[in-house]
Amino acid sequence: MSQTVLLLIPFGIGVALGVGYFAGLWHTVKHLPDSRSPYVSLFVSFLLRISFLLTGFTFLMNGRWEPISAGLLGFLLAREALVRRLGRNG
Repeated sequence: MSQTVLLLIPFGIGVALGVGYFAGLWHTVKHLPDSRSPYVSLFVSFLLRISFLLTGFTFLMNGRWEPISAGLLGFLLAREALVRRLGRNG
């Protein structure tokens, strides 16, 4: 297989990581006004999201820079897509 085709898998994983990360952030921010302890909710959400993200990127890297570059590109494109889809105000 060509190198380009092999980078599509990390790109897709990066998109999935981005959707998971930013959807979790969106969900947390939407529910902050209803939370009894918003600071705790925000902190726990951050810990869960960053753990999810770092674990995914660590497995994705596999000791090479090319897959993580493709994954990061997918992550950033997922962010742009979600911002456009949900709007800046949500």
